[in-house]
Amino acid sequence: MHAEAARIRLVVFDWAGTTVDHGCFAPVSPFIEAFRRHGVAITVGQARGPMGLEKKDHIRALMRRPDVAAVWRDAHSREPSEADVEAVFADFVPLQLERVADASRLVPGLLDCVERLRARGVRIGATTGYFAEAARRCADAAAAQGYRPDLALCPSDVPEGRPAPWMIFRIMQELRVYPPAAVLKAGDTVPDIEEGLNAGVWSAGVTATGSIVGLTEAEFAALPLSERGRRLHDAAGTLRDAGAHDVIESVAAIPALIDEIETRLARGEMPSRQPQHTH
Repeated sequence: MHAEAARIRLVVFDWAGTTVDHGCFAPVSPFIEAFRRHGVAITVGQARGPMGLEKKDHIRALMRRPDVAAVWRDAHSREPSEADVEAVFADFVPLQLERVADASRLVPGLLDCVERLRARGVRIGATTGYFAEAARRCADAAAAQGYRPDLALCPSDVPEGRPAPWMIFRIMQELRVYPPAAVLKAGDTVPDIEEGLNAGVWSAGVTATGSIVGLTEAEFAALPLSERGRRLHDAAGTLRDAGAHDVIESVAAIPALIDEIETRLARGEMPSRQPQHTH
């Protein structure tokens, strides 16, 4: 094992639902409205289903859903096509741009987490499903609140977005961090976990602030404890089933998680394709 694999040297965070936008709301209403403009009503649950993918891929995934495709056939008397993907995406883009900056409030505990990571020499990367201009606006809003990753990439920076590993690989290359066992990816969606697994890095799922739970900070805090526990359990199950090595409630738990992972590394453990540990 390379000596540097004995510690975590890079954490790659997702944006919405992980470091900003508690509950991951910024993309939801734009997807719903973009489809509505084409005569197709989709629900919040349907809109959230493919969350984490590059946004055009997200629209493709929605159109492949049998329930959404059926509504599309009713509205247009034909199957949805690639031209329809482009048309819906063209409507989605300005709607997303209107929403993203206003929905980029940092999640609680992020700045303290980043400060602690930097104190131990850990570099900070960011990947996303946002297209370039939306990613820039999100990053600018986060920077105004004090969060600036060392390198933030979007799908158009690489050959292919999530679940492909190229954004993580590019960040590793640019920040000169290797091997993959020295890297932790943290995100709130199944494509986040798959991205990390495909890159061969440690992959942690985030529940309380993420899209699967899908609640604002205030809504989440107002839940009865039993309901809060049920939602966290369900979200954790989804992320574990996707292969997450660890599941945490928020990025505030990252420093403690790194301590645990470094203990595993010292024992010779490597990130595998199978889930290993959960919280």
